Amino acid sequence: MNIPSNLKYTKTDEWFDPATGAMGLSDYAQGQLSDIVFVEIVIGVGETVALGKAIASVESVKAAAETYASASGKVVAVNEDLSGNPEVLNNDPYGKGWMAKVKGADASALMDAAAYTKYCQERAH
Repeated sequence: MNIPSNLKYTKTDEWFDPATGAMGLSDYAQGQLSDIVFVEIVIGVGETVALGKAIASVESVKAAAETYASASGKVVAVNEDLSGNPEVLNNDPYGKGWMAKVKGADASALMDAAAYTKYCQERAH
């Protein structure tokens, strides 16, 4: 399980990068879903999103799930490439698998990597 230390995390398994404003689905969540075969970003540039608002629908061979905003802010970019290349989430959820970028976000309520690692381990038992 890959949990980069520079990111912040939610209890619904999304990540947020305070340095870039990028957010997406964590490697833990991707692993639980298995092979992701469909991604639809449901927000657009210029919108304001709130922490916990649905930003994308994701489908895998096992299940369908919503991905939620990991921080509040104004959307400045969405990853249009994911709809035609959803398998990127399977291999690179923290790089090319980002879903949206926001500005003006506050990550103070999110878990750091150590807390998220512990949270994931607790759920595995």
